[in-house]
Amino acid sequence: MTPSLTVSPSGGLRGEITVPGDKSISHRSIMLGSLAEGTTRVHGFLEGEDNLSTLKAFQAMGVDITRQADGVLEIRGRGLHGLREPGDVLDCGNSGTTMRLMTGLLAAQRFFSVLTGDQYLRRRPMKRVVEPLAKMGARIWGRDGGERAPLAINGAPLKGLEFRSKIASAQVKSALLLAGLYAEGETTVYEPHLSRDHSERMLAFFGAEVRSFAGGVTIAPQPRLQGREVRVPGDISSAAFFLVAALITPGSELLVRNVGINPTRSGIIDILRRMGGDLQLLDERTLSGEPVADVLVRGSSLRGIEIGGDLVPRAIDEFPVISVAAALAEGTTTIRDAQELRVKETDRIAAMVNELGSLGARVAALEDGMRIEGVAGLQGGRVRSHGDHRIAMSMAVAALRAAAPVTIEDTACTATSFPNFWELLEQVKS
Repeated sequence: MTPSLTVSPSGGLRGEITVPGDKSISHRSIMLGSLAEGTTRVHGFLEGEDNLSTLKAFQAMGVDITRQADGVLEIRGRGLHGLREPGDVLDCGNSGTTMRLMTGLLAAQRFFSVLTGDQYLRRRPMKRVVEPLAKMGARIWGRDGGERAPLAINGAPLKGLEFRSKIASAQVKSALLLAGLYAEGETTVYEPHLSRDHSERMLAFFGAEVRSFAGGVTIAPQPRLQGREVRVPGDISSAAFFLVAALITPGSELLVRNVGINPTRSGIIDILRRMGGDLQLLDERTLSGEPVADVLVRGSSLRGIEIGGDLVPRAIDEFPVISVAAALAEGTTTIRDAQELRVKETDRIAAMVNELGSLGARVAALEDGMRIEGVAGLQGGRVRSHGDHRIAMSMAVAALRAAAPVTIEDTACTATSFPNFWELLEQVKS
């Protein structure tokens, strides 16, 4: 039986917190540290289930990864061609990032491998990476003609590719860039909008030749990656729950320290400011090639806005909690161009329409988003997480402005990205 938790309304959030390390950067630190020569030390690694799936997969391919006494993760890299064939299927758990990025990397190895995952990951679309990799020469098989995991990969020589992606997806782009490390000739990925660029930044940080330009990125093959000291900033996707929670509860004043504010990820800041949110960025700085700041947020009266276009990929993971903010804003918020939400851990559009609606919000689904008419407050009740960590935490935020407690079913999934979410929430509630 998966646990349920009940969240009571709050009179405001106060204090200061630090959220766990960035999930995307933590994944990539394991991957590139494993492919580098020498030792990589990772400070602030997120020990969520998704990242541990990536870590265990590389350990299964012969990489020595240990946690030091000071809490730093130490990776003894095996070089670009040093991975070993795993003795068993590689389990990606719930992590789409692990599966899609590793598909690109494993397509170029000189061995056979199989990637699988949990019931939710096995339903998610994989052709978006399988098809362009096949054009590079990859040999990959999966259920439904390569659309669903498990994926069987027989490593093969690859050729560079110019690929024009129909969607702005960091996972697609990153899978092709990792394959491009091994390809004959350069690999270029064009996108309709710029997706998050953690892979480009970290590849360059480790020594790869990466050239970003308006509309895309090119990688040159066969670099010698060098081990690095990586400092992982706090994950803005995790911070987002507390930013919205403080904004919607009157009297709040909360400082969230050491948050990554990469411009390809900080759409949540821009959206909340457009809605009238009082957010200040303090002590802006750079760590391991990534921009970082402390974020001070105060309770605010929010208003509905139109959200679409190139703002969407910069906030794609935050839309569940953005919809909570919109449900309590004055006026109507319309979210467009966000059809990618339908193929996340669950259909996040359908899930948020259903669960917010059960608490009295006025939310309607659009094919590519939502239309949300703000209400003064929500009602208590019982909601489902749908096994999706971001749905569970978003509904916890919604409960702070409900007239009565809200019980959230299946909350174990929050360990995917934010293992101490519930403790931090109780810490700052008043």
